[in-house]
Formats: sequence, C-alpha cells, structure tokens
Amino acid sequence: MDTTTHFPAPKDRGRHSAVGVADPLAGSFITSYAGVIAFLAVADEGSFSRASDRLGIGRSAVSRSVQKLEAQLDARLFHRTTRSTALTREGELFYRNCQPGVARIVQALEDLRELRDGPPRGHLRIHSNPGFGRKVIAPLLHGFHALYPDITLELLLDDRPADFTVDRIDVSFRDGRMEDSDIVARQLIPMQMITCASPAYAEAKGLPRRVDELAGHRCINYRTATGRIREWEFKIDGYAKRHLPPAQHTFNDLDLILQAVLHGQGIAQLPAYLVCELVKSRKLTVCLAQHAPDDGGHYLCYLSRKQLPARIRVFIDHVTEQARSLDLQCLTTLATTPST
Repeated sequence: MDTTTHFPAPKDRGRHSAVGVADPLAGSFITSYAGVIAFLAVADEGSFSRASDRLGIGRSAVSRSVQKLEAQLDARLFHRTTRSTALTREGELFYRNCQPGVARIVQALEDLRELRDGPPRGHLRIHSNPGFGRKVIAPLLHGFHALYPDITLELLLDDRPADFTVDRIDVSFRDGRMEDSDIVARQLIPMQMITCASPAYAEAKGLPRRVDELAGHRCINYRTATGRIREWEFKIDGYAKRHLPPAQHTFNDLDLILQAVLHGQGIAQLPAYLVCELVKSRKLTVCLAQHAPDDGGHYLCYLSRKQLPARIRVFIDHVTEQARSLDLQCLTTLATTPST
C-alpha cells in the first residue's frame, strides 16, 4: 500500500482547497511554533519562571509568546494568579494534542544531529522502582558512562508507573509488561519471588512448611504505590495461588522490609535481586521454596519508534548484556524445603 503523503502542486496551493476547506498546512503556519513551545514548557513546569529557565529565555518573552498564541487561537489556555498557573479546559485539550507532535519533532532533530555528529551523545532519563534501580540498574551505570562519556544520565526512582510523555522518560524498568501498544517491553531478566526469614527468626519461631502456616507467623507485607497491599504468590498442586497473610508490619518500601527481615522481625516475600546474595551467604533462610511461584519478569520498556536514537539503543544493549550476566536466580541452586 502506498502511504506517501502527496501535497498539491504549487500552482494548486492556496488558502483553500477545491472544496473550500482551509489548507491545514497553511493554517498551522499562522500559529506561532515558538508560542506552542512556550505553552508546553509552562504546562510541564507549572510556572512561567521555571519555563523561562528551561527554555533559556526571559520570563517576559515566554509570557508574550503564550499571549500571542492565545490571541491567535482566540482561547484562554491558562488560569493565572499571583501564586499559581493552571491549564484551562481548552489548555488541557490543546496540550494533549500538541505534546506528542512536538515530541516527535524534537526527536527527529535529535536523530539527525546524532547521525551528523557521530558517537552517541545527549541526555537519558531512566525510570525504575527504587529497589531494582538501586540494586541492579545503578551499579551498571558506571560502566556505561565509561564507554559513552558524552551521554548524560538521570535515574529517577519511583514506585509509580512511568509516564513516558509527561515525564519525558526514555527507558523504564518495571516488574511485568506494560499493557500499552505504544510501549516496547523486553524481558531483561526473570523475576523470582523468595519467601525468607533470618536464621535468628527461624531458630526462635521455626519456619512454615505449608502456606496456611503463615497465619501463625510474624509476616511483613508490602503496600504498593497505589495503596494496595501486595498479595504473596505461590504455586500449589501446579496452580498459581495468591495469599495475603495477616501482617505484623507493613511498609511501602522493599528495602525497609528487607531490613526488618534481616533484624529477625518476621517473614516476607521479596524479589530475588534483593535477597539472592544474602541467601547465598546464609544471612537469610528460604522457606516454602517448594511452593515458589513461576518466574515473572523484570522488563525494560521504551517508546515504540522506527529508529531508536543512538543514545537509547546503546544503553539498552549495554544494560541488557550486563544484567543478564548477573546471577540473581536463588532457587536454581538451592535445595527445596520438603512439604509435609
């Protein structure tokens, strides 16, 4: 199928087409591109002052550009007070429609600049949940920087899912795939969930041999960024089962849960990347290994593009190779606890 866009010949171009409809190309020329950029910067930053800092121009220039754009559109885009700047309903609609297009223009300029200038360069914004970011991703950044010193890195740790457009994220790491057709999700490494306790707790309280015995133990639960308590996952008689034991403690940070387990405060179910070395060094003891759930996955996610910028492509290749070389699969080398 021919998908080429054909513009009319110059002699046929005019303010209106043959059916009397305004030419969208000519119409878009009327609207100031500088005004659109200023508008998007103010919307992203939440103030004219921060937008001027981001664009590197004076606040008055940003204000004039936005005012000119509002006059051209005959619409008010912001509610302005001395203390705040917020989008109007018209501004919200205009932002949603403009942002993806401008992002594509900026990406096209960056792609051509990379082709012209040679080695990968530019800025990368990387997103990960705190535990995986600290334990796995951050240590890999040192080697990447040594290979590509012209690429600057920004690692954002947040339990909330990444918003690639609003937060200007290039690459995100998450547990489980994203249900979004615009996002490419590549499994980086498997994800084992390990139920564990400290040797001191095991000696004082014993360890459960069946999942239903968790009710008699001091369990530590995890509250996700959405406010939901995450259920523990098991595989019983060949079927995946979810279980939510009563909790002695609940935290919204996996590192805090790990510290509580190490101090003998209870049993928790944690991802292997956090506990594998501790299990191998016998600082943690695995229980209910015979009911360990099937591996999930840690995924590397990025926006779907026909041609990835070089800085993103080399980062994906580096992190994938290095992460897969790590030994983070505890249960493959441990004897399972027999069931009763």
